[in-house]
Amino acid sequence: MAVSLEFVKDYVQQGLGDKLSTSVLAHGELTLEVAAEHWLEVARFLRHDSMLDFAQLTDLCGVDYLTYGDAEWDVTTASRSGFSRAAQATEADPFDFDAQEEGAQFAGKRFAVVIHLLSVSRNLRIRVRTRCDDNDFPVVASLVDIWSSVNWYEREAFDLFGIMFSGHPDLRRILTDYGFVGHPFRKDFPLIGQVEMRYDAEQKRVIYEPVSIEARVLVPRTIRADQRFSPAVERDD
Repeated sequence: MAVSLEFVKDYVQQGLGDKLSTSVLAHGELTLEVAAEHWLEVARFLRHDSMLDFAQLTDLCGVDYLTYGDAEWDVTTASRSGFSRAAQATEADPFDFDAQEEGAQFAGKRFAVVIHLLSVSRNLRIRVRTRCDDNDFPVVASLVDIWSSVNWYEREAFDLFGIMFSGHPDLRRILTDYGFVGHPFRKDFPLIGQVEMRYDAEQKRVIYEPVSIEARVLVPRTIRADQRFSPAVERDD
């Protein structure tokens, strides 16, 4: 029996009470926000409640909000030749993080974990997000005992973002090389990396060296509205 997302939103709010921080239904998608301390309890409710039956976890990913809201393109000024080129963004400081987020509960929390759930019996998909309480050592509870499919997803989030999952049976890197230092999807990790590798014919082995390429902006320019008719645009003729 299929049910609407409006029904699910109201049902979840009644079932979870104050364990649910926020619920937003927009663009045909329902997003639930929960505190890390209620992560497991909310997950069990969504999985085992017969009215919801979210039996499948289809995805888990990490998020780093360190540079949230910053841009590497300037689209508020223009000239006859077009919009400005990419400009090198200021270097992110992981020790001076102050996220401008809505609501005091999650303000300043740098790392988040997001899961997407599927209920085949109800023909529903929802998104659930939680924030890690500690920016220096981000930890949330593992969901392996609820959805076994999350095992490698949590390993990926640990490898790329450095998010720890307490209770995970085998939390180790899954994508980066042996001995890799750092977490490459963190916003303060350089896009050019730390080292480069090549085969050395004289030593007859692969060697690692400091990276030699020059850092540059690699973010593609995206203009979501026609800025020519925006009052914020200043012409520079």
